[in-house]
Amino acid sequence: MMMYETLTHIALTEFNDIVTHHQLIYRRAAIPLKLRLFIRDETFVDVWFSPNLLRYSYHWEQRAARGLLHRHDNAPDHPHIPTFPKHFHNGTEDAIEPSSISADPETALREFLRFVRSQLNISS
Repeated sequence: MMMYETLTHIALTEFNDIVTHHQLIYRRAAIPLKLRLFIRDETFVDVWFSPNLLRYSYHWEQRAARGLLHRHDNAPDHPHIPTFPKHFHNGTEDAIEPSSISADPETALREFLRFVRSQLNISS
């Protein structure tokens, strides 16, 4: 999927202070399932889009390193959130907050990786 190639380029060029390398994770066919970005603190960010690009997830997996996860997604499972179906898991699966992440994937990735950078206390 061309989308993942574009996002990989953004991550490796604009966020090379925190993103060390990447991996495309595939389904059984030769269609990428998601993009995995490896972060310099030995955590990773998974970026996933449904095939029709209507659903998404920007997920920072840190449970092995510090017991945390952060994820913006639009799975329709939290109707009580004002930004439904968009929502943000802030630290745990159960800490659900409104999400203001952009609908544009390139902008959203930049927003999310800036958040990751800020949590790592790196300024740029």
